[in-house]
Amino acid sequence: MAVYENREAFIPYSRSDVIELCIEDGKLAERDLKTFQEFCTILSAYYHFQFHQYLEELKDNFAPFHPDAETQTRQEFTSSQLQEKAQRVVNTFKIILERANYIPISRESLKRALSEKSLIDLKTDVDFDEFDHIVCYCRGDIYQMHWVKKFFFKKVAQPLDIFERVVLLIKFKDGQYFTVRNQSLEDLNFIPGKMYIYIYKNIPKLDLELLFPNVKISMTWKDRLLFGIPAIGAAVPLLLRILPQLLLIVGVILFFVGTPHPELEKLQASEQEVREFVPVLLAVLSLGITLGGFAFKQYSGYQNKLIKFQKKVTDTLFYRNLATKSGVFQYLIDAAEEEECKEIILVYYHLLTSDSPLKPEQLDDRIEKWMAEKFGTKIDFDIQGPLSNLEKIRGKLMKNTADAENTKDLPLLSYDEGGVCKVLSLEEAKTVIDYIWDNAFSYSKSFR
Repeated sequence: MAVYENREAFIPYSRSDVIELCIEDGKLAERDLKTFQEFCTILSAYYHFQFHQYLEELKDNFAPFHPDAETQTRQEFTSSQLQEKAQRVVNTFKIILERANYIPISRESLKRALSEKSLIDLKTDVDFDEFDHIVCYCRGDIYQMHWVKKFFFKKVAQPLDIFERVVLLIKFKDGQYFTVRNQSLEDLNFIPGKMYIYIYKNIPKLDLELLFPNVKISMTWKDRLLFGIPAIGAAVPLLLRILPQLLLIVGVILFFVGTPHPELEKLQASEQEVREFVPVLLAVLSLGITLGGFAFKQYSGYQNKLIKFQKKVTDTLFYRNLATKSGVFQYLIDAAEEEECKEIILVYYHLLTSDSPLKPEQLDDRIEKWMAEKFGTKIDFDIQGPLSNLEKIRGKLMKNTADAENTKDLPLLSYDEGGVCKVLSLEEAKTVIDYIWDNAFSYSKSFR
């Protein structure tokens, strides 16, 4: 079983496409085609039911942290209860993401990505200490060509690392944390103690900071140097030129004022000195205006970059956002359900149609090769997940109701002594799942 570092487990085709291709593969007997479709249908319905339970659990635990909740809670939760609910959201959320074949981005990797130079040359900072929880996952790490301006007006194509999907969950600390740090709660772009969840498409790795509501923006060292060094460089000779004549400036003022104070009369300048000082004063004013104009130009450039950054944030949040808050749950539940079904269908189909016995590693290689040949897609198939799921689907094969109590539960998949995978036939597999459906709710037993 090969392991590929540059491949993902995500299957970039729909469940219906996978089913159709299995049927078109020609290895199923004509009489089994309808049964195979029925098996896939009831399997999908079974997993839809299973994942719905995850959805209800997420919604229930997320309710106290919803920043825009329309409903109210009947009780006030204690601090420990809130911590427990938040942890449940995080744990269940991670399970769903991994079952949807998303890949985790660690906090350390996230910090490294945020420290890299962004597409817009501004200094950005995200304070991770403001979070109680942070979960970041991605799917589809690809490269796209991006045009950047270099050498005046010439544009050069450069590869840009893109995440096709990015999921972010962050829970902020409560208001006391920000109050202690002398931060006004009214000035924050978020509500302390609440949980924010997003899913975005096509996000450059260099622009991950755009997704955080607490991102802070400031001048880069380059901006500061361009703004400060010319000002200092122009101010130093200006001051050196003026300082020896400070007394003369006072004298010029006194000359025009004509003060009679005896001690200040010594500072009064003659008319000749006043005439000679006027060109110096005009030069100083001209230099000051030039300096001010240059400083204004640099600051305007920084403001323009700031506007571009804010526009990029707006465009990202508006055009690349797929879902927010509890809407992310439904989106990911559907994605996880789809991935689970595609994987199980592929495993079951290849075990059902194989001419030779297959062990897990052989089955893994077979599916990866089949996907490359049929779809032209190279994936790193996760064989352990669907095998485990097939083992967990257990039910009874009853020929009549009288034998129901004595019939043992059978799994869809089992192993022989040599570790070879074995699956039930199509009719048996469909019957097992049908039995599970019939016994999903046993309320009627109380009336027997």
